[in-house]
Amino acid sequence: MTTQADPTQLLHIVIGGELRHLDAPVFRDLSQIEFVGAFPSYEEARKAWKARAQATVDNAHMRYFILHAHRLIDPRGDVAEH
Repeated sequence: MTTQADPTQLLHIVIGGELRHLDAPVFRDLSQIEFVGAFPSYEEARKAWKARAQATVDNAHMRYFILHAHRLIDPRGDVAEH
């Protein structure tokens, strides 16, 4: 049995952690990276990113990122803006 993927799904992953320095996206400790979640759209990923970023606003070295995983899975078919 096969299932059809939702054609509007664009996989995004949100991760975060402490950076070594504020001027480069190099994590202090890769074993401590937080996996916030996987989301079917940029909008949903942005909501999660914003919530985690605001929750850690007191730590200047903490950063969260939205990874456009759909581009890694199928880079030839990426015509969407996000």
